[in-house]
Formats: sequence, C-alpha cells, structure tokens
Amino acid sequence: GLERGAKNQFSTFGNFITTLNQKKEGIGNRNSPTRLVIPNISNVKMKDLPPICLDVRQKQRISIDTLPQELKAPVPPEPSLPARTKTVKDFQDDVEKAKSSGDWKAVHYFYSTTFDSFLDINAAFKKDTNSPFNTIEDSGIDAKFVNVVYDALLNTPQDVQKSVLKGVINGLLQEWKGPRTKDDLRAYCILLQNPQFSNTSTYVIYAHLLRQIAALTEADHHFLVHWSKKISQRRFKQLVDRLLQFISLRLFPAKPEEFPPMVKCAWWIPSATKVLSLFNAANSLISPPIISYTDFYNSTLDHIDLMEEYHNWQCYGNSHRFSFCQYPFIISIAAKKVIIQRDSEQQMISIARQSLVDKVSRRQKPDMNMLFLNVKVRRTHLVSDSLDELARKRADLKKKLKVTFVGEAGLDMGGLTKEWFLLLIRQIFHPDYGMFTYHKDSHCHWFSSFKCNNYSEFRLIGALMGLAVYNSITLDIRFPPCCYKKLLSPPVVPCNHNTLVGISDVTLDDLFQIMPELAHGLSELLSYEGNVEEDFYSTFQVFQEEFGVIKSYNLKPNGDKIPVTNQNRKEYVQLYVDFLLNKSIYKQFSAFYYGFHSVCASYALLLLRPEEVEILVCGSPELDMSALQRSTQYEGYQKTDLTIRYFWDVVLGFSLDLQKKLLHFATGSDRVPVGGMADLNFKISKSETSTNWLPVAHTCFNQLCLPPYKNKKELKQKLIIGISNAEGFGLE
Repeated sequence: GLERGAKNQFSTFGNFITTLNQKKEGIGNRNSPTRLVIPNISNVKMKDLPPICLDVRQKQRISIDTLPQELKAPVPPEPSLPARTKTVKDFQDDVEKAKSSGDWKAVHYFYSTTFDSFLDINAAFKKDTNSPFNTIEDSGIDAKFVNVVYDALLNTPQDVQKSVLKGVINGLLQEWKGPRTKDDLRAYCILLQNPQFSNTSTYVIYAHLLRQIAALTEADHHFLVHWSKKISQRRFKQLVDRLLQFISLRLFPAKPEEFPPMVKCAWWIPSATKVLSLFNAANSLISPPIISYTDFYNSTLDHIDLMEEYHNWQCYGNSHRFSFCQYPFIISIAAKKVIIQRDSEQQMISIARQSLVDKVSRRQKPDMNMLFLNVKVRRTHLVSDSLDELARKRADLKKKLKVTFVGEAGLDMGGLTKEWFLLLIRQIFHPDYGMFTYHKDSHCHWFSSFKCNNYSEFRLIGALMGLAVYNSITLDIRFPPCCYKKLLSPPVVPCNHNTLVGISDVTLDDLFQIMPELAHGLSELLSYEGNVEEDFYSTFQVFQEEFGVIKSYNLKPNGDKIPVTNQNRKEYVQLYVDFLLNKSIYKQFSAFYYGFHSVCASYALLLLRPEEVEILVCGSPELDMSALQRSTQYEGYQKTDLTIRYFWDVVLGFSLDLQKKLLHFATGSDRVPVGGMADLNFKISKSETSTNWLPVAHTCFNQLCLPPYKNKKELKQKLIIGISNAEGFGLE
C-alpha cells in the first residue's frame, strides 16, 4: 500500500473521501467545465493490495501463453447486476442539456453511480446484463457507450471527475474473496481506458489499478489479451502511450515531489510493464497487427544503464527481480544495438585476454596480431581466400576483425573491413555462384535447394553475417523476413545437437515474400469453388528441378497416392509451404544457422524480433540526405561556405543510385545504420590540394576531404568521377 508522509503535508485519504461525499450531496448548478485538479494522495495509507506476480523465465522472452478456449478452472458465479436503462443517446442528451443550462446534476449522478463499484460498471456498460459473456471472443462490453462516456468526462466540472476517481478507489479497495469473475475482468478492461490516468495527479490510483491487473492469474490475462485485440486502433494506441508515459515519468519525473519516493513504490514500473505486455500480446495475435511493434518502444530507456539491466536479467532471470530485458518489446532497436555492441566488446576483450594468457603461459612472446582476427585476401580470389581464412581461423572469430588486401598499402581502421564485406557479399550472392537463388518478382535471395556433399560454405556464409553484426557492419543482403525468423528458431543454440534448428512456423504470407507467383497460385487453390480433386488432379507430391533433372518429393507418407481434395487442400498448402521454406533447405539453412551463431552466440539475441535482426544486419535502405546534411560536421569549412552550399545542392539533386555511391565512397557502406544518418558521424574536411584533384575519403572515419572547387559544375563533375570509381585503398 501507500506510505504516509510527513504529518499535515497532505490531506488524509479519509478526508478526501469525505470531501467527495459532501460534494456529491451538495450538487447544484455548476459552472462551465474547468481543468481537472485532483488532491495529491500520493503519501496516504491504503489497504494492502496483492503483490505483483512476475512471470520471469530464465533466458526466455516474457509472453502470454496461448491457453485453450475452454478453461478447466471453475468459473465463479456472476452476482446479479443493478438495473440500468441509460442509453448512449440518453447520456448524450443529458450532456448537451448540462452544457447549455449549466446544471450538471443528472450527468454527475450518472458518473457517480456508474463508477461506484465493479458491479455498477458492468450494469452500465455490459451489452446484455442477462448474458454471461464468458468467452474470449466477446467481452460483452458496449465499446461505443464506453467511448462516449470517457470522451465527455474530461469536459465535465471537477466534482464530476472527482466522483469517478472516488468510485475507482472504492472498486480497488473491495475485499476480494476467491477468483475474479468475468464481470471483474470487464471492469478492469473498462477502467484501463479512463483518460484521467493521463494526468500525473492520478498516478497513485492508476498504479494500484495496474498492480491488481498485473497480479491476475494467467487464465484471466488470457481473457484480457483477447478482449483487448477488439479495441479500435486509436484507442489501443492511446492505452499503450499512456502506459509508456507512466513508465517514463516514474523513471524521470518532471516534478519528483508529485510521486512517493521510488523505494516506496518500486512496484509501479513492473506492474505497468506487465500490463503493457498484455497489450503487446494482443497486438501480436492479429495479422496485420493493430499498431506497429515500434509503437511499444520506450525511448526513455535509452538513457538508463542498459548493461546493468542486461546483467540483472542474465543473473536473476528466473527470480522475481525485475528487469526491462524480461520484456524486450519495450526496448528500442537503438538500445538493443547498444546492448549487443557492448556484449560483443566484452566477449572480444575476454577472448583476446585469454589468448594473451595462453601465450604467456607457454613462455612465448606475445604480439598485437594475436588480439585480432586477421584476414588477408587477394581481390582476384576474394571469395575463396575469405572462406579459407574464416575456416582456418574459426577459433578467432570472436576477436576484433582486421582485413588486409594483399598488395595494397591501406591500414584497416574500419574502412577496409567495410569494403571487404561489401565486395564479398556481392560475389557470394551472384547467381553464378549457385548458393542462393535470386527471385526477380520479390527482389530477394533464397537458399538453393540443390543437394550437395558439403554444406560448409553455408556455415561460413552464416559466420560472415554473424561477423558483420558482431563488428557493427551493415550488409547489402536481400533476404526475406522469413529468413530472420528462422535464424531465431531458437535464438540460443540448443545443447542437444539432435534438436532441429532453423525450423519456424511458416505461412502462405511468408511464401508471398519470396515466391509471390507460386503463393498466389496456392491461394487460388484455397479459394477455388469447384471440385479440386477432379479439376486439379494433384496429389501430395511436389516436383523440383535439380541440375536439369526433375525430382519428386512426397509431402507426407504415400503422398503420391493421396489426392488433393476440397477437404484436405489446406493441409496440402501448409505442407507445401513447409517443404519449400523448411524441409527442402534444412541442411543448407542449419549450416547457415550454426555459422551465424558461432560468432553471435549471445543471450542478447533473445531480446530481438526477426525484423530487428534484419535491421541490425542490413541497416535501412532508405536514404535521407537532408538528415545527413543536418548532422554533418565540418573541418576547415563552415556550413555557409560557398563550396559546402554547392556540395549539398549537387548531392540533394543526385539520383538514388548516385547518393548510394556517395555514401559508399565516404563510409564504405551504402546502408544507413540503426540510429539513422546521425549515427554516421559524417564529416566534410577542407582539402588544401589543387582543385584539379578528385575528392578523397577516409572510410574508417566517415570523412570526405573536399577541395574548394570554384563552381558547382566543377564540383559535380569531380564528385561523380570520384564516387563512381571508388574501389581500392592507398596511403597518401
């Protein structure tokens, strides 16, 4: 419960209730609606509420388990509800009369009686008071009436609004005996939507509401999750934003005196985060989701000690100690990138330290090269040299990467590494190499299903992609989203080597992202109204061409003898999709999976969604050169100098292809990192050389050296020549 503060500092809870009762009894004509002012009750004593029950699982995501629709737990009988006959139109008429006459008596009476208890809330907003509404499919809540009542609430006089809060407090103080009824759950669902909880002066009440909801049983949460997915998009977003604001302001209060001391209300944030996880679960149940997964990000968390959160999660994951990492949906991709980078750095330091200790223990002279993964390659044999180096130095994959191009004088301070990744990826994914198939319709690559004797190259490609994430390099890879879902199946390599990896639940939507034409055909099969067996004459058997030879595969035992019918066509489509995206490429993808995780093995991967892994690997392909202009730093130039103005006039007028070439020329990559253009730390320096020279770039430092060209035409000409011939490194 809440703790009492200094004497006489705040009005007591009893006085607050007495005041509300007096206001209620003395209702008369009211002035026009005024701003809500709520007495500060943050340091008053309330009855103890049940402690929050955190569902913390060691090294696993927090999620709402899907329960069977028919729950076996006994359902307590619903008490009879008071008779209420007020309709939406009646209420709206009362509000309009009150606005015109200034007499809010009828409206005040409605609010004070409607929110006086959980039973009264159900009596007012339940669609049919005689029906139980005990299923997850229908909450029984008259959503339109709830919305109208709440929309009008903030425009009523203070006494009306206070009466609602008094009723909420009465409901929260109710003595609970036995399990919650479905009417109780309905009341919680309705109270969560109260717009008054956006006001910080109501946060004490809001916190206790959240605590009670968080402490409900898993079966009760199951109902709330399914009922929440029926809320309109706008209202759903408001609920999520309100919870995020509550967490942010409790972490960094604008006026700390508004709230009890953090030590007295440590349960506020865990309670709110737990309730937020219910909305996240509801959002995930619908395709497409109600709101974007990024709408659950709380950017305030970017400013806390994330590594402490991460280590707490690792050390106390199976206890009741709270960590935001238990609820990764709330952590932004930028914050997750920081966690992964620092975790990688710590692993690099640990591996390098161990190499040094081993060297000294054998009484050998240590050298700096032993602290790095040194890759030496020839440009003319880039792929074969690279794969040989990675295979030979598998034990060093978790060291800091350094690349040397044989015959070139460039020193790798990051730029050569970027160049190596870019060129290597281009060659490996070329159709002639045969490891991946490019699908023109979807503009993405997918694993070749051709059988071979050795899948080690796929393992090395996985390791290459892992190295990119591990060394914070973005790659120009065009894998479909399904690939990253498989890469996290499971997110941590299982100890049992017989466990299948890279197998995910795939759907027709996943196939649409890779082979849209085939997926469309299967979709047509599902919606076909004629006789499927007679008209299509298909069986549970598929055919694939491999090196010019047509091979057949049964989708199930004796599939070649089982016809596809109207009754079993859904099974046929699901097995076909599973064959194409899982079974036919299992050996290729499992090798790729183990290669990736051999470098990126980290519990930090448990924090990531497939979409976030894709962003970490590929960055963003969308270039915002205006954002780059705003964040660019200058050395020897001012942003108002004529040469700089010429430069941005030219660059902003470039085609997308030329803008990508400029980005590649200056930074070594044509992809935008997770944090956007500002994260590039792009710098333009003045070059004191002759204006006959081309621009020079230091990709290690994302720096462009620009001579002071005399006019825009000359600058454009020299810049295009420079960025169009940007391969190879040298020293001045």
